[in-house]
Amino acid sequence: MLKAASDPTRRAILTLLAQNGPMRVTDIHGQFDMSLNSVSKHIKVLERAGLVKRRTDWREHLIEVQMGPLSEIDKWFADLRSIWDLRLDALDALITKGNEEDE
Repeated sequence: MLKAASDPTRRAILTLLAQNGPMRVTDIHGQFDMSLNSVSKHIKVLERAGLVKRRTDWREHLIEVQMGPLSEIDKWFADLRSIWDLRLDALDALITKGNEEDE
């Protein structure tokens, strides 16, 4: 999942879908300066990772973002941020203590 979301184009597709809701592949393609085939390949990677879902409405194929997996990624990053916040707070306390002792 993280590998699929690591590509800037795929992140841009996810953002586009999150902002606009379900879109046709051709409409997504219109937002990028690359071939339709390249956009389709990016979408397939996102589908395999479970980050987007394809649904058919008659002849139209609509792509929609799946927020569940993205929420898992966000929670993981939030956990990492809290660990770093604790470490930085401890470092700040050491620096402050050292400065007070120097005075």
